Amino acid sequence: MAKELAQKKAKEEVFFIWEGKDKAGKPAKGELAGVSEVFVKAALRRQGIIATKVKKKPKPLFGGGGKPITAGDIALFARQLTTMMESGVPLLQSFDIVGQGHENPNMQKLILTIKADIEAGGTMAEALRQHPEHFDTLFCNLVEAGEQAGILESLLNKVAGYKEKGEAMRKKIKKALSYPIAVLIVAFVITAILMIFVVPVFADMFAEFGSDLPAMTQFVVMLSNAFVDYWYIIFGSVFGAAFAFKQANKRSIAFNHAMQRLSLKLPLFGDLLIKSAIARFARTLSTMFAAGTPLVEAMDSVAGATGNIVFVTAVMEMKNKIEQGEALATSMRDQGDVWPNMVVQMVQIGEESGSIDKMLEKVADYYEEEVDNLVDALSSLMEPMIMAFLGIVIGGLVVAMYLPIFKMGDAVG
Repeated sequence: MAKELAQKKAKEEVFFIWEGKDKAGKPAKGELAGVSEVFVKAALRRQGIIATKVKKKPKPLFGGGGKPITAGDIALFARQLTTMMESGVPLLQSFDIVGQGHENPNMQKLILTIKADIEAGGTMAEALRQHPEHFDTLFCNLVEAGEQAGILESLLNKVAGYKEKGEAMRKKIKKALSYPIAVLIVAFVITAILMIFVVPVFADMFAEFGSDLPAMTQFVVMLSNAFVDYWYIIFGSVFGAAFAFKQANKRSIAFNHAMQRLSLKLPLFGDLLIKSAIARFARTLSTMFAAGTPLVEAMDSVAGATGNIVFVTAVMEMKNKIEQGEALATSMRDQGDVWPNMVVQMVQIGEESGSIDKMLEKVADYYEEEVDNLVDALSSLMEPMIMAFLGIVIGGLVVAMYLPIFKMGDAVG
């Protein structure tokens, strides 16, 4: 009953903007969550602040409720909470400080709800498990282990580091993959503009000459006529295909898995995705080992962290073999070419020496550095390739338009 009342209270709380004077008589202002102005004034008095003005914080225009909660928000929350607790700030007060300082209203509300659950007598791990869309099994298990062993600050620090490294890798991979896609979109838009608005002007001018056009110019004019006559079909087909691909990838598990398998075979990018999956596997398993999580229980979280069905399948097959008594290194070796030999050897050394978490951490560090190097190499390689591509497309159009003019100049000469 108390827990339900605390959750109801958290949902009813809103943010108030206040102004007043502190114990020394100096002006002070800020924001505080509460159910009413009276509640906020009472809370401020307990802090030694005399409030002179308290009013509800205005809602964003157009009904906005803040940005969606992202993985970056969760990583920042873990790091800020760790910093507060390592500084000696009590847990509930740490939630207050972190929650009030967050810019995203949705994240503020989430933190207040978790705080209310803890105030009602629940553990932090139980409170986090109420929000599985934001806190995965790994996060909750590490917090639970920290609470039970009395080392919550230490394991929160591991969670924060794990989340930060994962988010940094995700951003680098996203940058490497989105760059060429963005350039292709820009190239398509520029080409469409030239075909619809520029080439027809040249085509009308060439028609007045009455002479035969070069084959390259005729081809470009033909494409231009197609763009002018059927631009809605062309644009509709492109955007429709992109939308259909996105929906199929989202709604069809078979299609999604096929795309994941195909992505590992892509030139240049396939190697990047493979190494990032291995890095996530090693980092996640190392973190869970350090928290004392049994190997079999850890495998479910590790499988989900790899982010690719090929590795998910491999990890789940490994779990089955480990349940039957096989060693981790042996089960990895049975997967054929999925795991590089270096990774298997490091895991085997870790098992034999009793320091598998440290060995997996070294593997994660190595492959994260490999991902960094690959992203830098891809960026350096893609820039000249993209410039060459744009030069061929845009330069080809320009040359095709000027060929008849050069031909006329030769005839006049």
